[in-house]
Amino acid sequence: MTEIDVKIDALVPAWLYVPDIAEMLDVEVTRVRQLIKEGQLIAVRRGENNALQVPAAFIQEDRIVKGLVGLLTVLRDDGFTDEEMLEWLFTPDESLPGTPAQALNENRGTEVKRRAQALAL
Repeated sequence: MTEIDVKIDALVPAWLYVPDIAEMLDVEVTRVRQLIKEGQLIAVRRGENNALQVPAAFIQEDRIVKGLVGLLTVLRDDGFTDEEMLEWLFTPDESLPGTPAQALNENRGTEVKRRAQALAL
């Protein structure tokens, strides 16, 4: 495991496997893989079996968390790598309060997107 992997593992509280996400979203596994490829979800290879996993905080009931896709686009446009995005999303921010990922789940996406846009300045 690399240093960034250890750090992300410590920050992200729960992960989901691609087939589990497919079941939750009621889509085929290939569709989830396409969402990852298109940058609508972030997945990393983890564990002994090196399987693709997505932070559980990105899925709420039967959909991708509102505001996540746009936020990932903003961060990517700012030059963030997937690992840097995960680190930013799951690092506590006293001004929110909580993590940006928690704020998205609490329907406070506008605040989170504003902070992400400010990173580019």
